[in-house]
Amino acid sequence: MKDKTLQTQIGVKKETTLLFVFIALGIGFIGGVVFSAFKLDSTTNLMGVIPADPHDHAADSHIAALEETVAKEPNNAAAWIELGNLFFDAQQVEKAIHAYETAVKIQPENADVWTDLGVMYRRKGDAKQALAAFNKAQALDPRHEISLFNAGVVLMHDLHQPQEAKAVWEKLIQVNPAAKTPSGQSVRELVEKIK
Repeated sequence: MKDKTLQTQIGVKKETTLLFVFIALGIGFIGGVVFSAFKLDSTTNLMGVIPADPHDHAADSHIAALEETVAKEPNNAAAWIELGNLFFDAQQVEKAIHAYETAVKIQPENADVWTDLGVMYRRKGDAKQALAAFNKAQALDPRHEISLFNAGVVLMHDLHQPQEAKAVWEKLIQVNPAAKTPSGQSVRELVEKIK
């Protein structure tokens, strides 16, 4: 009888220990997911890109070389676009805007550049110009997913027009039913939350 009682007590202890191990693993997993989501959201910008180090000396020398190129070849759209991209990454908003505006004067049919220009306008705080740039990108390419998403962001958060944002995001869902935000949330979920 004593042996059976001892086995029962040991069995309970093993079950209790296993329960605690599974609970600890579950808490650790959930904590890791929450921490990862927090870190991702705090280090990404609107486009889901981690900003470049503004003191990147290699980028500085590349910028200097491109500035020489556009000084010699002012109609070199590719150089202006690359220069705009470097300023975009370095968070030099005004310089990026200048480079992208110059590029779209030379190459006005580039939806990607119009979209990057819109992002820079938004960072500058000019929501109306940002929306106009995103709309221009969509006029050039109605299936341009990034400009559709960003137009919705500006409408929702900057211009406080949730129904218009919903309409734009619904177009995005038509283009790509699996569209996601930079943080991984489904665009469909965003639409469903708008009353």
